[in-house]
Amino acid sequence: MPLKATQAFTVKGNTMKKEFSVTLLAALLLAGTSAGYAGAPDPERIQEARQQTRAFAEDLKSTLMKGMKAEGPKAAIRLCNEEAPVIAMSHSTDGWDIGRTSLKIRNPENAPDAWEKQVLLDFASRHQAGESMDTMEASIQDGDTFRYMKAIPVGGPCVICHGETLAEPVQEELARLYPDDKATGFRQGDLRGAFTLTYTSD
Repeated sequence: MPLKATQAFTVKGNTMKKEFSVTLLAALLLAGTSAGYAGAPDPERIQEARQQTRAFAEDLKSTLMKGMKAEGPKAAIRLCNEEAPVIAMSHSTDGWDIGRTSLKIRNPENAPDAWEKQVLLDFASRHQAGESMDTMEASIQDGDTFRYMKAIPVGGPCVICHGETLAEPVQEELARLYPDDKATGFRQGDLRGAFTLTYTSD
């Protein structure tokens, strides 16, 4: 049965908003990498999105781990607060815009829009069904706008700042930098969130 939805999304790092109405088949909703509301994305664009995601993830992880090793978890939290947006911006070039989002956010600016929330819920269902997050992704093409998301699993070091039990200094730093933090209570192997990318053609 066709499912009709009206979506509004904000391109992260930009104030532009675009509304579009779409009709999709429930059987295709967010299925695999080629699911889309307005047509299947170009496989080459998906491959490029994977490369962009990998580069951003490696830079972000390297920065956070250096801080963790040098000064401990409080430094990693501070770097995530100050440096993560800068790293995302440095990768948001040549038509690409890259960021992160989650159903349990730490930074309010990373709150998911309607499509991202649907993808995250779908990722959660796929994870519960046993699908590996290593290859869990979704993408859509709507006119000149391509969107892509890649699941982020909770790794071992992640639970230091996102886990069920946090050290008191970590709790204090989170309360100082993120008073409305919701990104705790995770276990290793959980779905943390997703990388989210847009590409807009000239």
